[in-house]
Amino acid sequence: MKDLVRSFGKGLTTLFVAAVLGWALVLIILPQLAMLEMALTKPVRQLDSSIVGSLERDAASCVNILGQYAEPDTPASENGGMAVPSMSGMAAPTLSADAARPYILQCDRATTQKRLVREDGAEVYLDQFYDLPLLSVAADASIAEQIAAAGQIEALAAGLYQQLLVEEASSARLGFGNFTAISKPVLIPRSEEAQAQSDASLNGKAMSLLGLRYAVDGQNYQRIGMEILVRTLFFAVCATMLALVVCYPVAYKVALATPPQKVVWLMLGLIIPYAIVELMRIYAWTSIIDNRGLINETLMWAGAITEPIQFKRSALTVFVVIVYTYVLFMVFPIYNVMSTLDRNQIDAARDLGASAPRLHWRIIIPHSKPGIAVGCIATFMLAAGAFSVPRIISRGLQSEWFSQTIYNKFFEVNNSNVGAAYSFAYTLICFLIVGLFMWIMRARLKDFARVQ
Repeated sequence: MKDLVRSFGKGLTTLFVAAVLGWALVLIILPQLAMLEMALTKPVRQLDSSIVGSLERDAASCVNILGQYAEPDTPASENGGMAVPSMSGMAAPTLSADAARPYILQCDRATTQKRLVREDGAEVYLDQFYDLPLLSVAADASIAEQIAAAGQIEALAAGLYQQLLVEEASSARLGFGNFTAISKPVLIPRSEEAQAQSDASLNGKAMSLLGLRYAVDGQNYQRIGMEILVRTLFFAVCATMLALVVCYPVAYKVALATPPQKVVWLMLGLIIPYAIVELMRIYAWTSIIDNRGLINETLMWAGAITEPIQFKRSALTVFVVIVYTYVLFMVFPIYNVMSTLDRNQIDAARDLGASAPRLHWRIIIPHSKPGIAVGCIATFMLAAGAFSVPRIISRGLQSEWFSQTIYNKFFEVNNSNVGAAYSFAYTLICFLIVGLFMWIMRARLKDFARVQ
């Protein structure tokens, strides 16, 4: 801070600090606080009032639909007070008194024995918890009796709904139930043959060893959320290691081993492809790995294969595309640090008889450690949060990544509270992994300044 004041004066330093704090507040702190509040808030559809409101709507719909099947001379009070609709001048359908009504979903759901959602997974039912009579719409009763039962359920639900709205408005709705959904076990029905194949697979053995798959009384359970989380983190680590293996020689070649006049051309070769939009580069890979893509067509033309290779089903394909997509985030930090290495140290080591592996292990890698740390952290975070690459490349033929699960929670199943919990927990876990990696590398935050 003193150096900033000495260089720019108090006025510009104050403006700079205010801009940084404002940026951190608006783009980092406030969004995370909003996400945390959403994650701690119980989903509306899991509230008792939401369940009761759904019951009221089902009962009302049941009354309206059954009114269409009522006898023409059925009094208005018996068919919910609604006139029987007529479409295109056709007579409304009717049923005789002893005829069974057709299947009506709303009528089947119109029962006071609704299970309420509890964080501990306890079986609590609406009629028992709120001391309501056990009512349902019997399919074998007369239409008039069914309409009366549905109307009674609707009236009970309407009164209880208003009462619950008042009670829930004054009660706290925060809790950790959304976070526990990640590790919640799900019953997975499988045949004995399918279960045996799952247990024999490497993935099945690993998940069973971690306690993410288990059997109780012959029933098979999976912690699906945790499985996807663990698999994604493992894939992200593998993609980062692959990127390091590929990019370290490139960075070394550009920074130390290449004559200076060729550096410009190598750097342009790395940078120019990334002037293309990321999605376009990812979709370009689909034309390479498709069943009728460049690789398969070439191999089939050469007679090396008779059937196309299913690259879309291989996790290695996703790793390769991720490395290609984020290669600059690994290359440039390592290159920036390597370029500051005194070449005299390399020459001295070679004069003393150091082999190439020993030269890298004792001199180049220790000096490049901050760049390696920054490159690995950046690539890992990008790979762990990758969405477009696994979605486009695999096309649903591989296990989804955790980022896709978060997307599904927000936009496909309309469960943003659980999606926020998944997102916030995932961010914390990734930060912990990054912190552990920095501790292993003995890297400090101020060391990262050497990368610039």
